[in-house]
Amino acid sequence: MQLDLTPGGPLAVDVVNTCPLQTNTYIAVSGDEAVIVDPGGEGAQVYARFAEKHPGARLAAVISTHGHGDHVGGVEGVLDACEAACGARPPYLISEIDAERAQSARANSSHSFGYDADAPAPDRMLREGDAVAFGEVTLQVIGTPGHTPGGVVLFCACAAGHVAFVGDTLFPGSAGRTDLAGGDAGALLASLGKLARTLPADTLCLVGHGPSTTLDRELAANPYIAQALRQGL
Repeated sequence: MQLDLTPGGPLAVDVVNTCPLQTNTYIAVSGDEAVIVDPGGEGAQVYARFAEKHPGARLAAVISTHGHGDHVGGVEGVLDACEAACGARPPYLISEIDAERAQSARANSSHSFGYDADAPAPDRMLREGDAVAFGEVTLQVIGTPGHTPGGVVLFCACAAGHVAFVGDTLFPGSAGRTDLAGGDAGALLASLGKLARTLPADTLCLVGHGPSTTLDRELAANPYIAQALRQGL
C-alpha cells in the first residue's frame, strides 16, 4: 500500500505500562481529541491518567493493534471509566480478523499466561487502507499478520515527523513471537518486509513492549527485516 505522507498537525504521545506482561499502552493526543492504543489492563487507571494529563481533550477512540489479551484487557475498563466521567463510551476499534479472538481469554492467549482478559465486541472493525482521524492527525491502517492473523500497524504523518504504533509486529533488533495460537512465521516475515518498503525510514516505531526504535535503525541491524528483504518479501 502507499501511505499519505502529507504532514498533519501536532501529536503528543504518553506511554503507560499495563497488565502483567508490561504492555506499552499509548495515549495519543492531537488538538482537543485523543485515542488510546493497546490498553492491556488497568483500564480505569489508564483513563484517569489521560483525564488528569489532558483535561481539555475528548477521548475519540480506543484501538487495539491486535487481539492478544495483553493488548485488549483494559479496553472495557477505559470505556466504562469514560462513560462514567463523560456520559458516553468512545468507539472501540480492532481489525475484523482479530475481533472475535480478542473476546475470548482462551483464544487471545491471556489464559495461557495465568490471567483472563477479554475485549468487548468492537464498534468498528479495521481493514488495511482504513483511516482513523482525530484532532489534527490521521492514523493509517497497515495490515501486518504474523504475530496474530489480524495484526495492524497504525501510521501517522504528524507535524513533528512520522510515527507508527507497531504493536508486537516489530521490536528493536527482533520481531513478534509466532508460537502462540494463530502465529505464522512466514506471514510475519512478509509483514516486516512490507513495513520496510512502506514506512519512511525516519519513522519512530512505538512498540508493544519495551523501548521504541526507528525504522532506519531496524533496516541497519534487525536480522528479521534483513531476512525478509533478502527473500524479496
